[in-house]
Amino acid sequence: MRPSEIDKSEDVKVLHSMGYAQELARRMSGFSNFAISFSIICILAGGITSFPLAMATGSGFEATIGWAIGGVFALVVAASLGQIGSAYPTAGGLYHWSSILGGRGWGWATAWINLLGLIFVVASVNVGVYALFKDLVWAGVFGHDVSAWGYQEQVIGVVIITLTQALFNHFGIKLTTALTDFSGYLILVVAVVLTAMFLIWGASWDFSRLTTFVNNTGDAGGGYVPTARTALVAFLIGLLYPLYTITGFDASAHTSEETHNARVAVPRGMIHSVLWSLIFGFVMAVSFVLASPDLAATAKDGGNAWFNLFNNLPAPFLLKSIVAIAIVVANYICALAGLTSTSRMIFAFARDGGLPGSSMWKTVSPTWRTPVAAIWLGAVLSVAATLYSPAFAALAAGCALFLYVSYAMPVAAGLFAEGKTWTEFGPFRLGMWSKPFAIITILGVLILMYAGIQPPFDILINYAIGLIILLAVLWFGLESRRFKGPPIGADIARRQAEIAAAEVAVGETGH
Repeated sequence: MRPSEIDKSEDVKVLHSMGYAQELARRMSGFSNFAISFSIICILAGGITSFPLAMATGSGFEATIGWAIGGVFALVVAASLGQIGSAYPTAGGLYHWSSILGGRGWGWATAWINLLGLIFVVASVNVGVYALFKDLVWAGVFGHDVSAWGYQEQVIGVVIITLTQALFNHFGIKLTTALTDFSGYLILVVAVVLTAMFLIWGASWDFSRLTTFVNNTGDAGGGYVPTARTALVAFLIGLLYPLYTITGFDASAHTSEETHNARVAVPRGMIHSVLWSLIFGFVMAVSFVLASPDLAATAKDGGNAWFNLFNNLPAPFLLKSIVAIAIVVANYICALAGLTSTSRMIFAFARDGGLPGSSMWKTVSPTWRTPVAAIWLGAVLSVAATLYSPAFAALAAGCALFLYVSYAMPVAAGLFAEGKTWTEFGPFRLGMWSKPFAIITILGVLILMYAGIQPPFDILINYAIGLIILLAVLWFGLESRRFKGPPIGADIARRQAEIAAAEVAVGETGH
């Protein structure tokens, strides 16, 4: 056996030991597992489209120091999740971990919150793809007038974008992986070029603006945060700039059943994707702040803050055009990877009977070895999310809020289960840092929950209250009796015949 075959054999044994069949194709390398999370984080997405939020809250300080604080917190969360993912490398990821460590009810709730967050990822990034294409490429590069474009054009644009992403996902993980691998390199190269452009053609080299906090809530920030708030609240709201950007790294876990040597690759993929996004995103944010001719005027531009900086940069037109197109491509692949992650979550939850119509959503195409029905369901739901909440800021905040809450849930369960009911660990361990990191994660997410429902994100209160009521009614009314959760104990042994049949059905024979 070659090393890759040995890894695959061991991966399949681990998967079987958790009661699941190897239905998805295990074709992803460790780099590909990193690249899919790095592509979803995509500092060229949130790092650009959410930059106005930083300027409208704490100015240069929020964009740089705030980025570093939020990024380090994300790193702590990724390490905490990585430890659990190393023990339980399944496509369900957070849902599966919460179920094992905190009980099936806790896992069921985690699944729905994580799924909503993932849908918001695809929805918000695709609205961003549309906006970037419209303003940077169609208007900026090709010179077309887009002043008359409105909500109807956005809906059509988002539908077309999402349709093509679903098609890429439909036709196999190999094609998706090739795109996300490419995106990993593209993001790094474009981030470096973009940073250099802002520093060469725009930098004032006034480093004091990087550490000066200016409360720009209200009119000073162009009404992006509609009413003036205290400096502390402004700072907390501004943390959504890094935390919206550095999220979605659970994709490494959701694709674990398609990754070689998953118990090592998954935690490494999550941690490295966050670390490199933190570093490159910080340097990029520094360049934006230094290149602003007037920070007060930039903040006053509100949602157009970054676009105005870029469009007024006196760099060569050809270079700006190439970078603009590359940014749109990177954002497109970011959402494509987000749809991959969402579909695997739908597939894994349906596999355990967690969704209405689970028998349909858990099916895997024998031809493409992808969860085709789950892919298209994820695409439809992400488009639907943009119809109810067309405001990009609300979608972005919802993505950060719901995903980080779902990240904290298995970590919280692990905090209480570690050393008691949780005794099986993988090769990646946090050791003495495990419980302190878990506490930091929980406290940080509680603060994020407060920040994430402040105006202009207060539409999320409706989402949150509605979700809580719906989950409570569903769980206590029906699901607590019906939903069994992931297989445990004797259920795993009883599933072995089903596992063999499922693998034969998709052509997975011999390990």
